[in-house]
Amino acid sequence: MMATEPISLVIDEISGTICSAKDVVIGRKSFSQLSTCLGKIIDILEEINKKHHDHHDDIDIAIGIISQQTKLAKSLAEDCCGNRSRVYLLINCQRILKPQLEAISKEIGQALSLLCSMNGAADDTEGLSKELLLFEFRTTAAEEEVLNEIDLGIQERNFTRSYANSLLTLIADAIGVSKEPLVLTRELGEFKEEVANARKSKEKELTEAVQMEQIVALLEKADATLSLREKEFNYSRKRDALGRRALDPLQSFYCPITGEIMEDPVEISSGQTFERLAITKWIADGNTTCPLTVTTLSNTVLRPNITLRKSIEEWKDRNAIIRIASIKSILGSADEEEMVKGLGQLQDLCEEKESYREYVVLENCLKILVGLLAKSNRLIRHLVLSILSALAKDNDGIKELIADVENSVESIVRSLARRSEERKLAVALLLEMSRCEMVRDSIGRVHGCILLLVTISNGDNNQAATDATELLGTLSFLDALLYFLAKFSCYDVVVKGSGDIKKVMVATLAEMELTDHSKADLFRDGALEPLLHLVSHGDRDIKIMAVKALQSLSSLHQNGLQMIRKRAVHQFMDLLRPHDSTSSVLQELVAVTIMNIAKSVPTVEDDESLGFLESDDDISWLFSLIISTGPNIQCSILQTFYALGQLPSSKDMRTRLRQFSAIRVLIPLCEHTDLILRASAVKLLSCLMEGGDDSLFTADAGQSFLKALSSIIETSNDEEEIAAAMGIISKLPAGYDKFTQWLLDAKALKSIITFLTDVRLVGLLKNPILENAVGALCFFTVSTNHESQRRAAEAGVIPMLVQLLGSGTALTKIYAATCLAQFSESSLSLSRPIDKPKFFFCCSTPPELGCAVHLGVCSVETSFCLLEADAVKPLVRLLGEEDHTVCEASLKALATLLEGEMLERGRRVISASEGIGPVIRLLTSHDTNLQEKALRVLEKIFQLEEHKKMYGASAQMPLVDIAQRGSRKIRALAARVLAHLDVLHDQSSYF
Repeated sequence: MMATEPISLVIDEISGTICSAKDVVIGRKSFSQLSTCLGKIIDILEEINKKHHDHHDDIDIAIGIISQQTKLAKSLAEDCCGNRSRVYLLINCQRILKPQLEAISKEIGQALSLLCSMNGAADDTEGLSKELLLFEFRTTAAEEEVLNEIDLGIQERNFTRSYANSLLTLIADAIGVSKEPLVLTRELGEFKEEVANARKSKEKELTEAVQMEQIVALLEKADATLSLREKEFNYSRKRDALGRRALDPLQSFYCPITGEIMEDPVEISSGQTFERLAITKWIADGNTTCPLTVTTLSNTVLRPNITLRKSIEEWKDRNAIIRIASIKSILGSADEEEMVKGLGQLQDLCEEKESYREYVVLENCLKILVGLLAKSNRLIRHLVLSILSALAKDNDGIKELIADVENSVESIVRSLARRSEERKLAVALLLEMSRCEMVRDSIGRVHGCILLLVTISNGDNNQAATDATELLGTLSFLDALLYFLAKFSCYDVVVKGSGDIKKVMVATLAEMELTDHSKADLFRDGALEPLLHLVSHGDRDIKIMAVKALQSLSSLHQNGLQMIRKRAVHQFMDLLRPHDSTSSVLQELVAVTIMNIAKSVPTVEDDESLGFLESDDDISWLFSLIISTGPNIQCSILQTFYALGQLPSSKDMRTRLRQFSAIRVLIPLCEHTDLILRASAVKLLSCLMEGGDDSLFTADAGQSFLKALSSIIETSNDEEEIAAAMGIISKLPAGYDKFTQWLLDAKALKSIITFLTDVRLVGLLKNPILENAVGALCFFTVSTNHESQRRAAEAGVIPMLVQLLGSGTALTKIYAATCLAQFSESSLSLSRPIDKPKFFFCCSTPPELGCAVHLGVCSVETSFCLLEADAVKPLVRLLGEEDHTVCEASLKALATLLEGEMLERGRRVISASEGIGPVIRLLTSHDTNLQEKALRVLEKIFQLEEHKKMYGASAQMPLVDIAQRGSRKIRALAARVLAHLDVLHDQSSYF
């Protein structure tokens, strides 16, 4: 059979897969990366097709693998394009798409590697093979945001309607569908159906099934899940079943301590239930008995009484519905005093709980409430406006229902002509309603609300426009201008209007307290260009107000990104330089704006230029301002460099800052009394110490600085600052005993260890504080300082480190294994020799048992023995981790058992812990450093005959592969191990 036909078919299959992958929404970043690689494979296959016209079994096998995996990739892409629920795939992408795409990529990479070996490996082909073998599934920023918000909602039990609505909007953006209710309802229905099918087929583990049910429960809170008619029907049926009288609370609802109805009932070991806050305070005050039974508590565990809490919530909901129905009947009465009382109760209910707000709407109170705005009683109108604002908050559906009530917007607008308090309430309500796109037009049609702004937007510099602008500037409800500024294109007035108009309009933009949504709207409606135009205005007040407005808007990352693309940073940098018109206020505003823009840099595409801080002169000049400016500007500049310094591409910037003596400047600032400035300096210093020159640090760090770091770890409320302080300690150069002693004297070790026992940190999947705490311990556990090792061991650090080997993040595991390795390096010298019997053997006490490796008497606290700490098996398990650096750290720790006279005994211990097989498997790693470390361990292990017999056969083929294809350094090393296995003789050319 000729190879030509299969290759042609595979090329067609690859083309089809690439075409299918173009339509993928979920996981599109990873599908795009795989498609790019597949496109390059087409060129390789066409080249092979030209060269090979005869039958080649190995080529056919490789092509068969590529064909099979390409079909799998196409099937997976088609699943993502409509065969499965997009919401389900999004939520489960790490479980479904990640393993499949990575497996497909690795299989194709191995097949490509086989083609390379048969066809002669070109550099680009071999590089493509490695890229496929190292392929990792990556989510987009939108997908990551959805997954994070879901986790946060479930962890915090935030099952509110507003949270569900917001989450559903994020999901719609991530899966590329419209936010129309019908579309969202359809997508949610498909998701629920797939969850149900997965449950029936037992596709998920129990924990995953529970999580899916929680996500369904969360999303079902969204407005899109039920029609208004369905909600009204369900509410009416529920209300009619309750009767007309409120129920008194059961005695069990009351907390025995506070005498109040419980919000969060918890049960203690005596079986009694109390309000969580009350019983927590009781125990914190030192009480050890039950407040009710006076029996001694066996433990202080608080178990949520879910059944009772649900009963209390049901009782509250029942009575709330009855109260709302009762209040509705009062609102139609002629007694205004009773009406005010009822409205006050209704306001309290609306502010108490989201579900109560929905009950008010479902009770058909909106029409009645809007009608009350025509009352002459000012207090009634105030209460109604407050209630309507509470109902409309974060609920677009209710905003639309209010707007649909006849003459509702006109009635609200009429309140703008009344006294200040009512005017503020009316503006707040209109502003809230204007955040719903469907309601904006109905507000815009009411000209009385925007009469002043219409006058200004005409752009006439006549007295009427000036007077209107002046009047507008005296109003206290500037927030209301947000929507109307965009609606009536008032930005022309900002640039073209008279001086008075210009000042008031820019001041309005500058003083607004905007939501992120509003900030995005302003930039989308064209606010950036006119404000940037004013940054260079001759009037200093206008310049300051324009920068203040841009500073506020730049806090939204997508706006900062727009400023980068408009090259606005150059204008801001110029304003920082000394000018006649430069003021400290302006400089502070500019510095914050630059900082905000820097924080948006992670959203810049890889091929985009930042347009600032790309030259040595700019970096040196901006950093020099830290020396000559006040704390506010210093903080902003430090945070600017910190934001940029964390980027993968910022290695050159960190190097330049170190060359500009940045470390020397930062160390004193880490002791500053201004806490914000101090925290900014500590974070940047930790960033700059990554991969830096030790001498740059050791020359300037003194005892007071290290004492300041210790104080930060112990007392700071800023978690990022605490993590950074411990990060600095983790990067301190080893061997500086005076640094160690200063930190011990400042009780830094004790403070660091507290974070290892904090269950809130240990339980999190990723926590920089925990990671850096373990990293800082590496400094205290170096084998050259037995005193600091002893202090750490006596504090119980070693068992904690062993625990973290199985539960920490990859970085935590690396640090933990490194600490254990350093401890173990001292074990042989600290192991106590076994005492010999002094008298007749028959009369002496039984001899002490020696350590299997160190032969003397070992313990965790005195000799830091890995065997006594039960650390060997957890270290062996780390050898199976995907992260190569974790495997290296584990190998380093295990290798400490193979040094010198311990060699033979250490080999037996590692073998007994089933550790030799995993070391052999590391030979197939693509990481040459890891291969080398595994080879050095195996070189020692295979000196023992019994291990050669047990494991030699499984190691031969990987060793031969390395001896043939590896670098010169590890080829010789592999050859030495093969010589131990009697596969090569000592005079082999491999040496």
